[in-house]
Amino acid sequence: MIGLGVNIDHVATLRQARRTWEPDPVWAAVEAHLGGADGITVHLREDRRHICDADVQRLRDSVQVKLNLEMAATDEMLAIACRIRPQMVMLVPEGRAEITTEGGLDVAGQENRLAEIVARLREAGIVTSVFIDAEPRQIDAAARIGAQVCELHTGPYAHAFHAAGRDREARAVATELEKVRQAGEAVIQAGMRFNAGHALNYYNVAPVAALSGVRELHIGHAIVSRAVFVGLREAVREMKTRMLAASSGATPGNSM
Repeated sequence: MIGLGVNIDHVATLRQARRTWEPDPVWAAVEAHLGGADGITVHLREDRRHICDADVQRLRDSVQVKLNLEMAATDEMLAIACRIRPQMVMLVPEGRAEITTEGGLDVAGQENRLAEIVARLREAGIVTSVFIDAEPRQIDAAARIGAQVCELHTGPYAHAFHAAGRDREARAVATELEKVRQAGEAVIQAGMRFNAGHALNYYNVAPVAALSGVRELHIGHAIVSRAVFVGLREAVREMKTRMLAASSGATPGNSM
């Protein structure tokens, strides 16, 4: 059954806007869990623009579902991960000027360094995922460095979907979705787990959730945005319902 990892970074973004103590990301994680989340994702950035070190530790101590720590492949972040020991670490590219992660990690261009990091994480008992573009060379490199999971970047698909007026049958949309499908098959054939995420929302999630073999989708901004109007627990429940319906071949409703 397909799983949903809820990224709660933007709950912390709201907190940091006032440099105060609320809303609490830990409470957000509890609400997401009660809504049906199978995991909680946070990105500990170099500049600590939203999630901070204390958040990660508190989440690790209290969350009752899988904690996925997104991080850059740096010595600082590796040390933090090995100390806190989340269930999964996802290695991502990171730039201070970016608003959000803008592309996949170039695994093929830094195999030796990443292989060392994956080995250290494995020694600490942590599953390693890599966030990559849907490209064969990146999938092959991910397998060589020992990654256990590949999260395929769905941003190009999501942007095509939006540009086509949410027409899932548009040629550009079908082309991008097919890239993800083929890459997912290659990930599975290489013995890794096929996850996907980035820019997914309530309108574009179904075709991705329906792909054969996809194990988890990681979604944040859309869910937190929806939560402003209906609450986080309900926002997660709605997303999970759509994902499960698509994965089972049913057609979810379009009302929001």
